[in-house]
Amino acid sequence: MELLRSNLSRVQIPEPTHRIYKHECCLSFDTSRSEGGLFVDMNSFLAFGKDYVVWNYEKTGNPVYLHIKETKKSGPEDYDRPLKKPTLLAIGVDGGFDNNEPEYEESYSIVILPDFVSLPFPSVELPEKVRIAVDTVLSAVGAERKEQVAAWTAEKKQISEHALTLQQIKSGIVIPPSGWKCAKCDKRENLWLNLTDGMILCGRKNWDGTGGNNHAVEHYKETAYPLAVKLGTITADLEGADVYSYPEDDSVLDPLLAEHLAHFGIDFSSMQKTEMTTAERELDQNTNFDWNRIQESGKELVPVFGPGYTGLVNLGNSCYLAATMQIVFSTHSFISRYFSHQSLKMAFEMAPADPTLDLNMQLTKLGHGLLSGKYSIPVTKKDAATGDAKQEGIPPRMFKSVIAAGHAEFSSVRQQDALEFFLHLLDKVERGSNNRPDLDPSRSFKFGVEEKILCSSGKVAYNKRDDCILSLNIPLHEATNKAELEAFNNQKAGKGAEENDMSTDEIVRPRVPLEACLATFASPEQIHDFYSTALKGKTTAIKTTGLTSFPDYLVLHMRKFVMEEGWVPKKLDVYIDVPDVIDISHMRSKGLQPCEELLPDGVPEEVMESAQPVANEEIVAQLVSMGFNQLHCQKAAINTSNAGVEEAMNWLLSHMDDPDIDAPISHQTTDVDQSSVDTLISFGFPEDVARKALKASKGDIEKATDWIFNNPNASSSDMDVSSSNSAQTPAQSGLPDGGGRYKLFGIVSHMGTSTHCGHYVAHILKEGRWVIFNDSKVGVSTDPPKDMGYLYFFQRIDG
Repeated sequence: MELLRSNLSRVQIPEPTHRIYKHECCLSFDTSRSEGGLFVDMNSFLAFGKDYVVWNYEKTGNPVYLHIKETKKSGPEDYDRPLKKPTLLAIGVDGGFDNNEPEYEESYSIVILPDFVSLPFPSVELPEKVRIAVDTVLSAVGAERKEQVAAWTAEKKQISEHALTLQQIKSGIVIPPSGWKCAKCDKRENLWLNLTDGMILCGRKNWDGTGGNNHAVEHYKETAYPLAVKLGTITADLEGADVYSYPEDDSVLDPLLAEHLAHFGIDFSSMQKTEMTTAERELDQNTNFDWNRIQESGKELVPVFGPGYTGLVNLGNSCYLAATMQIVFSTHSFISRYFSHQSLKMAFEMAPADPTLDLNMQLTKLGHGLLSGKYSIPVTKKDAATGDAKQEGIPPRMFKSVIAAGHAEFSSVRQQDALEFFLHLLDKVERGSNNRPDLDPSRSFKFGVEEKILCSSGKVAYNKRDDCILSLNIPLHEATNKAELEAFNNQKAGKGAEENDMSTDEIVRPRVPLEACLATFASPEQIHDFYSTALKGKTTAIKTTGLTSFPDYLVLHMRKFVMEEGWVPKKLDVYIDVPDVIDISHMRSKGLQPCEELLPDGVPEEVMESAQPVANEEIVAQLVSMGFNQLHCQKAAINTSNAGVEEAMNWLLSHMDDPDIDAPISHQTTDVDQSSVDTLISFGFPEDVARKALKASKGDIEKATDWIFNNPNASSSDMDVSSSNSAQTPAQSGLPDGGGRYKLFGIVSHMGTSTHCGHYVAHILKEGRWVIFNDSKVGVSTDPPKDMGYLYFFQRIDG
């Protein structure tokens, strides 16, 4: 006890602002349920496993720790009970996802390092300061759990401000108990009853063309009648009814719903549930991933354990992160940087005071967690559905918190695009490497791209940029099974059948060779309204694209989200025939040839200023038809450089809450910020071009960079014009390079109508066999979906 009293100055009583970690080690995935328990530093409130707490003592000198050990209660009945269906999109709360976990009992003690002197807790003999400090730690919600609950618990529905003052029209309308149909079309599902006038109208059109025809929301815009209830969700339990407030743009509670329904003769007590509510559809997507082919459902999954075969716990729509990180940590560059050449202790010693906020530390922690094999062991409890041995997996909470810091989407619980996350990860890793290529594993994915623009005058311009992915369009006209497709479509038309009514085996999908996708990328493309400095006017130019270097790892992104006839966005239901080995040697660019003449420098100022961004009317019209605001749609098209409906809609969904979203579009030129000019200059662009680009893009650096690449005649130097004796080689630019032959080693597959919903799964070639990584499930793949990938990862074959 005297030893503890002599160290009281190193004990803090937590303040409300302190982040308290007590559920997971900051350096490993050890928890209080691990064999050695967890040690909470009573000065910094960071938690450490038994093997790592000494490192913290040596680094900080903090000697006093709260030891927490959880021991499973005996009795199989505690955890062999059946799973309960969730009613709330939450974990660890009443009605949330039931993990079917056994119950544990906690024991505590005070431990003083370095000799691990242990004192019992609770004990009246402990100094009051220690007792208060420990009680505060134990009663506080841990920082890990705070983030988990904040991410998972869906917002509870609020009472609508319009419910209590709703004026209902005495129209004499009586709503029957069934047999409803939209008043403006033939839709008989997804129908909404307006609680003011009794109109029954269909819901919003989904972005993939499914759903309703927007008649309900259009009716609100015409009448301003605020509340509607979804027919088919009304039962005796009125709280379960799906009531939507258009002015509040959210699902709400209507405490007077019984009266509002009675106004139209509806006896809710006798009605049956026939439709899913919005929340139930979201839950259904999170709990039922029955996409057979990609998940290899129905096949016997032989689990795999050991180093490199550790699963990742789904934190709530985090499968995009899990699939991406499993493949990233299968590359030599990431393995070397964060595992084989960097120990946990080394990363901890370099980390700041709080290692939970350090990207290098958390990547090292994740790397060791995935690759050491320490956590890839069978648990005693077997999978209830299959009877197979399973592993618990590791929860990448601290890594997700760091990598998503400051990013509104990745820090949320919403599903994200695996491609966007992959690019975000590489950017963060590159920034964290302090401009030291030898410490930057992201460079193994980077390659040079060169665009050659041939003017109708016969003269040329060259652009260069670096990239980390090849984004490929899918040329459906190159399908190799056209005869089977035609027969299938004729058969379908003859029967009047929809694909939704057919089994998966009956549907014939186009099969497009990967070679055709690569050829499309490299094929010539017309540029209309190209300003030629040789002709001193606008003309049509031809752009061809090649690679100046071949990366260690080549990532191919399949652009499966396209526009079909009538400008309806659609996910292509298509197979890509991907060989195990590809050769892209023919895609290497040749640079400026001796017979080619460069376009003259300089574009007139008036041409620069006339190049103000204008929204593509077809993109705007399609978004407006989905129910989005006209002004918002115009901004989305402009801010995505009219790249397409999918890109514009993703921008819309990410910027709906921007404070200036309703501000008018302004094309007025303003003085540019000198710091922005300096930033562009640091990228290698000349000052005059940087100023023109910033003026044309209203000061946005990212858009200004795009503008420069889209206006190669702004000056000679902004294009990074290459010639045989002046161009940088890949080695000089720090990019990896080698031969053009690659071997497929990883696939990220996506299931769902949008990259922002559904589920992601990874398949990785390890030790000569394909392995499926489906969140925490890891097993031998018997039928890897090579033809259904969203992202394909190839490794260069040296020699």
